[in-house]
Amino acid sequence: MTQEQAKNFMSVQFAALSENESFARVVVAAFVSRLDPTLDELNDLKTVVSEAVTNCIIHGYDSDPSGIVYISAKIEGETVHLMIEDKGKGIEDLELAQQPLYTSKPELERSGMGFTIMENFMDEFDVTSEPGRGTSIRMKKTIVSKKALYN
Repeated sequence: MTQEQAKNFMSVQFAALSENESFARVVVAAFVSRLDPTLDELNDLKTVVSEAVTNCIIHGYDSDPSGIVYISAKIEGETVHLMIEDKGKGIEDLELAQQPLYTSKPELERSGMGFTIMENFMDEFDVTSEPGRGTSIRMKKTIVSKKALYN
C-alpha cells in the first residue's frame, strides 16, 4: 500500500437526539470529500447515514436522548468503510427486521425501508444485533472518482 492509499479514519459519538442526524450526515460527507465523490455517491452516503442514525435513535434507544450513537469510518484507497452502532435494546428478529416495509413502530408511520435503502445504496451491507446489547451496521462503498469519469 502506497502512502496515498494509507488508511484514514475517524470516529464520533453523540447523543441519540433526532437533531444530531443532520450533524452525522455532514461529518461523514466532509470525511469522504477528499475522494471527490460524485453528487450521487455523496447523496447515497448521506442517505444511508441518515437511515442508520435514525434507526439507532428511534429503534435502538426508543428516542431516549441519554443513548449514544457511534459512527466510525475509514478510507482505504477509494473505499469508504462505515460503522454505525448503538448500545440500545437490539433487534429480536433480525431476519424479519430486514424485510422491506417491516417496521416495529407502525404508529410512527415509518416506511420500514431503512435497511433496504442502506443495502441498495452501498456495495456491502451487514447488520449484527444482540437483544439487550445493541446493533451494529457495517457498510462499504467504493467511490468512482469524478476524474475517472472525465477521462
